[in-house]
Amino acid sequence: MTLWKSFIHNRLSRAVTSGALELTYPDGTTERYGEAGADPVRARLRHNKWVRRLVLDPELALGEAYMEGGLQIEGDKLYALLDLIWGNILSKKHGVALPGFMRRALRRLAQFNPAGRAKKNVAHHYDVGNDLYRLFLDEDMQYSCAYFEQPNISLEDAQKAKKDLIAKKLLIKPHHSVLEIGSGWGGLGISLAEEAGAEVTSVTLSEEQLRVARMRASAKGLSDQAQFQLQDYRATKGSYDRIVSVGMFEHVGVPHFQTYFDHVAQSLNEDGVALIHTIGRPHGPGATDAWTAKHIFPGGYIPALSEIMPAIERAGLVLTDLEVWRLHYAETLREWRRRFKANAEKITRKYDARFIRMWNFYLVVSELSFRYGVHVVFQLQLAKRQDAVPLTRDYLATDHTEHSYHDERERKYA
Repeated sequence: MTLWKSFIHNRLSRAVTSGALELTYPDGTTERYGEAGADPVRARLRHNKWVRRLVLDPELALGEAYMEGGLQIEGDKLYALLDLIWGNILSKKHGVALPGFMRRALRRLAQFNPAGRAKKNVAHHYDVGNDLYRLFLDEDMQYSCAYFEQPNISLEDAQKAKKDLIAKKLLIKPHHSVLEIGSGWGGLGISLAEEAGAEVTSVTLSEEQLRVARMRASAKGLSDQAQFQLQDYRATKGSYDRIVSVGMFEHVGVPHFQTYFDHVAQSLNEDGVALIHTIGRPHGPGATDAWTAKHIFPGGYIPALSEIMPAIERAGLVLTDLEVWRLHYAETLREWRRRFKANAEKITRKYDARFIRMWNFYLVVSELSFRYGVHVVFQLQLAKRQDAVPLTRDYLATDHTEHSYHDERERKYA
């Protein structure tokens, strides 16, 4: 047994206590790990280089081995394999490899995202082709966590519920000016204009998303009311009644948190309300895993609340409400993954097998990160005045155009 193989064998022998894994090594030998009576996940490593790389940098090598065909899984049961690895190894923190330690130490450099680099990073993920996203997202092309108010509702209904809840938290009234930081494909901005009567200015760095958002707004006759621009958030001018950002803060990077919230404060009217919706870490600061940083979201980082709040406080903003969504994103990703697999034939016509395996790995590992509580979603409601929103959360169960506490107090003491 080689040194590299021996290292993996010994680690799996100690770590896998729930479920079972049968792993065939490049020399043809098969080893079984875990419970004796359990139905095993069967996998094969095709070359010794993957054995070596899994020892030296497992965080990066596991995903790349699957992408390149160096790790083959019987029945392509990737979810079962990653679930087993996560439950037995990752969730129990069996040590950190040296490359992972170094990435944590150098994370501020990796997340340095000036405007030019930020646009390049966005293009890496969002400009791969709108047709791909249409095959697994809902009809409105919401590429962020849905809100499952009731079990077993459709993805479409859950995404609409998310947009409705955001509109309520923003307390939008007709003709309110709204700055949206991160347009997506225009769904939220168009909804705020169409359903709430808001005047929306929305910025994005994705040329593909911009094209679709403008087409959708034009088709609804809302081009003047919902304006989409190719612009970095740091370059926006003016002040707004409301600011909303959904699924964009993950691309900001730790070195730019203060700049981001300073700009939100600068752009928000004195009695305005902002809503920041972002994936978050419930267990404190960390670092983006190497595979995701390289292949999916270069420059991206999922923040801990302890990293966000100091920047909010220094910007002079008040946290008026915080909601934590736990398993909503796991359910969202499960539905995306189901639709992705259902459209595999269409995806294969345009993208090669490596690309498809990469996206499959991304969707599976993302879902599991929420199922195991590594990630959650934070919705932060911010204002400059503590009376900018009602005293209780009862307004979330009613029409979001109701008056704020500030309006009620003004009438009472007039």
